[in-house]
Amino acid sequence: MTRSPRAVIAAAILLCGCASLPSQPRGRPAYWGFTGPWDQRSAASVLAHNVALDRVITGWISLDTTSFRPILAYPDTIGTSPALAGRAMALVTTYLGSRFHPEIVRGLGDNPEVSAITAGAIASLVDSGGYHGVVIDFEGMTVRDLDQLLTVTKAVADSVRAHGVSTIVIAVPAADTAAYPAALLLQSADFIMPVLYDQHWSDSPPGPIASPEWVTRNLGARVAEVGAARIIAGFPLYGYRWRRTAATEVISYDDARRLTTMTNTTLMRDHPSSTLHASSPEGWEIWVSDRILLETLVREARQLGVTIFALWRLGLEDPSIWSFVGL
Repeated sequence: MTRSPRAVIAAAILLCGCASLPSQPRGRPAYWGFTGPWDQRSAASVLAHNVALDRVITGWISLDTTSFRPILAYPDTIGTSPALAGRAMALVTTYLGSRFHPEIVRGLGDNPEVSAITAGAIASLVDSGGYHGVVIDFEGMTVRDLDQLLTVTKAVADSVRAHGVSTIVIAVPAADTAAYPAALLLQSADFIMPVLYDQHWSDSPPGPIASPEWVTRNLGARVAEVGAARIIAGFPLYGYRWRRTAATEVISYDDARRLTTMTNTTLMRDHPSSTLHASSPEGWEIWVSDRILLETLVREARQLGVTIFALWRLGLEDPSIWSFVGL
C-alpha cells in the first residue's frame, strides 16, 4: 500500500520528536562562511579570516529557468586558493535573477530522466571546481511539491557523492516543517541548514532580521525533529536599510556605521531583539547584525546542542566578530 507524503511526514516526525534537547553546549563550535562571488568584499574577508572557518561556500551554481541545466552564475575567484584546500564548497540553487524558481524543481521532479541528467551536470561542475561539499538551496516549495523536492535532492546528492563529494547540506526555511520535513530530507543529506534570518526582509515592514526569540523558537522545532547533531544553524551578518521612496537595500555593518555617522543618526541596540537599529527623519530605517547579536544567537543555539554555524554573508560582517569566531 502506498503511503501519502503527509502520512510519511507524520511518521517521521513522530519517530524523531523524541530527540532530547541538550541543556548544555557540547563540543567546539564550527563556523562556515558563505561568500557573495559578485562582491569583492567577500573575497577580501575570506583571504583575511579563512583560518577561522571550517568550510567556505565559494561556488554558486544556479539552475537555468528554461533548460533546467546548471550554470555557473558567477566566477569563483577564490575557491581554488591553496588557503582553502579541502574546505571549499558550492551552493546549488534555484535562485536566479531576483528570486527562487520552485517551478524548476517541480519540472525536474516530474521527469526522473531529466532530473538525472541535470544532477549529473551539477556533479560535473562540482567536480571541475574541486568542491568538497554542496549546499542545496531550493526555497519556495510548498507541501504539495514534497515528492518532487525529495526526488530532485536525492538525484543531486547521489550524483555529487559519486563524484567524491563528502558533505551534503540542504538549506530549509526556518519555520516551514511541512514543505521541508527534516527527517525525510536527511535521507539524502548529511545536514539540514535552517535559514535563521530574514525574519523581516526586503519586502516586509522594517524589523529585526533574526531576533533571539524567533531564532530559538524555530531552531528548537528543528532540533526536536531530528536532533542537534545534524543541524547547521544559518545566521546573518548583514543588515537592511528600508527606504520610504526607494527599494530596500542590503547593507553591511560598516555601511550602517558610515551612514549613521554621516547623517548624525544614532545607531542603538533594540534590546528585545539584541539588534542594532536606527531611523532617520529622511524616511529610512536600518536594522543590522553585529558581534553582540551573533554571540547571542550562537549562545542560544549551543544551549540547544547545535555546534555548527553558517554565516551569511562574508564581507558584510562587523569586523569584531573575528574576536570569537573560530576560537
